[in-house]
Amino acid sequence: MDNKTDLRVKAKLIRKGLDIEGTSLNIVQQIRQNKIYRQARNVMLFYPKKYEINLLSLLDDNKNFYLPKVFGSEILVCPFKKGDELELSDFYIQEPCSNPVNPQILDLIFVPALMADKEGYRLGYGGGFYDRFLSRYKNFKTILPISSKLVIEKLPHDVFDCRVDSVISW
Repeated sequence: MDNKTDLRVKAKLIRKGLDIEGTSLNIVQQIRQNKIYRQARNVMLFYPKKYEINLLSLLDDNKNFYLPKVFGSEILVCPFKKGDELELSDFYIQEPCSNPVNPQILDLIFVPALMADKEGYRLGYGGGFYDRFLSRYKNFKTILPISSKLVIEKLPHDVFDCRVDSVISW
């Protein structure tokens, strides 16, 4: 089995060859039919980096949306709607300028990843931000949207790695 560093390199190469726009559209269609999503009122998305699944069209849905903002080693949950101002973070990710809210209000979080496995483990970028956040708050469901070409049988994982509730792929 490859180690996490090798898998990150492999995943980034695979992503460059994907039709990310078409994959994103298909995944958004699946999400809109998903029972967990339909029942959720307060949803945290992630702002897509290049080659990441783009869920921003969900902002048209009748829900309260939030984006993550990194503060030190933690994730803050900030309200976001179409047209709101964003700023580029130190990690080159667009983040909201709004004030953070209590994460306990969230019903659902969409979690980004480079790769996922069939058990719901994910391979992130290596900073541990989402794993720390997910282990701290347990009141919401988690969905990982990803290309089916980046879902493998089994990823290496550590005790601090958190599983997601559901993987939606296309």
